[in-house]
Amino acid sequence: MRIGYCLLGEGRPTVGCPLPDRRQGRRSLAAWWLLAISWLALLTLHNAQSQTAQVEVACSEPLGPLHIARMALGQGGLSRDPMWADRVAAVRALHPDVIRLFIQEYFNLLPERGRNQFETLDRSVDTILETGAKPLMCICFKPAVLFPKVDQDIVEPADYQGWDELIFNLVRHYQERGRGWQWEIANEPDIGEDGGCPYRFKPESYVRYYQHTAAAILRADPSAQVGGPALANVRSPILPALLDFCASNSAPLNFVSWHIYSSDPKAVRGTIDYVQGLLRKYPALKPETVLDEWNMDLTNPPLDPRYQPCYVAEVIWQMKDAGLDYSCYYHLRDWYVDYDTFARFFSPQGTAFMTRWWNRMPQFDGLFDYQNQVRPAYFTFKLLSRLAGERLRLTSTPPTVHGFATHDERLRMYNVVLWNFSSAPQEIELLLKELPADMRIRHIVLDAATASNDENARLRPDPFARLKKSDAHLSLRLEPYSVHYWSLE
Repeated sequence: MRIGYCLLGEGRPTVGCPLPDRRQGRRSLAAWWLLAISWLALLTLHNAQSQTAQVEVACSEPLGPLHIARMALGQGGLSRDPMWADRVAAVRALHPDVIRLFIQEYFNLLPERGRNQFETLDRSVDTILETGAKPLMCICFKPAVLFPKVDQDIVEPADYQGWDELIFNLVRHYQERGRGWQWEIANEPDIGEDGGCPYRFKPESYVRYYQHTAAAILRADPSAQVGGPALANVRSPILPALLDFCASNSAPLNFVSWHIYSSDPKAVRGTIDYVQGLLRKYPALKPETVLDEWNMDLTNPPLDPRYQPCYVAEVIWQMKDAGLDYSCYYHLRDWYVDYDTFARFFSPQGTAFMTRWWNRMPQFDGLFDYQNQVRPAYFTFKLLSRLAGERLRLTSTPPTVHGFATHDERLRMYNVVLWNFSSAPQEIELLLKELPADMRIRHIVLDAATASNDENARLRPDPFARLKKSDAHLSLRLEPYSVHYWSLE
């Protein structure tokens, strides 16, 4: 960007810069000065943006495991079918620690009193296990046997004994596949059918429901992790009510969870700061923090194809910097819903909303779209998944440039991911400090705009180069919303 401006003081002004006319009075002179000050402010901003950023990776300063696999994935509750079963290998390549699964009413777990049916749910659970991840099991169903009337405000079962038995049998059934899973009690209980689930709780009713459900889970598997409430609005009074109850009654609470959809990574971070501040009021409780639905604004997301892949990296950096324990990106695959399926347990209004939202609204959530094509954001997760091993200190001067660096002892290599979360390009000087040996380096750029989904087109590689032992300096330009990766071996 080139900015012309007027020189003030001695000499003649630049062509096109008007001289103040004293005959027009003080008002004209003030306007002239205001114009000059505005141009100088723009020049200062331009100079600040054009300054070369300094990024340093300290190869000899390990900070402990990064645990990038805990920045994981989830799937929306849209169908009884395993929605991404033919993408298992691609998901496995991302190495997620957990994958969140909605246990929705279309799985028909209690078709009649005294008889459980888990075979349909088994298919989705086994799909998750094939990736090497553990399921994060979100309980969000209302069997007609226990909830005979379809009403989102009827949230507690007609027979708590029958509910407790169903939950006990559900958890015990999956002990053959693994113990110690996370069991989340409800999904977006603060907004009901608008959140895709058939109940809308009050704080007091959620606490009773949580107490019964958590007790049944732990009777079946004492090693299970229980938590919630998976709020749509993190500031809902349901969360303080849950914390009050658990602190006052020494009730189990292994994790707290919530959601946010915002195109501003700092807004995402703000929810983490809020929850951590709330937890400091309950020092006896030590729950992990789980942000298990997040993505860009659902209704008006940025349409620049470069934005979402870089947004993913920046949000995960903010999560890690804020000390979040787990997250689940929403979601793996977009999917059309069946009106008649949801009509069995949703109101006509709720069923219409679900069908309109998923079948008529443009969707940008899934790593795979409706036609099962991979979206560019998938490749950000692919690059981040390479950050195994010990985290290394990485510092950067501008607030728009962030990154991660690790040393992977098992593969005997270093990994660096760096991005520019800005609409302006940024020149950088990258210092790889104290390389322990002569190394081979490869640079890869994520190309979100190419029409090809070939991995070598999306993750465009440069030829290998050589670096000498000790300090190495690299100069490059980070384009707007670009994501870069380096491997050193």
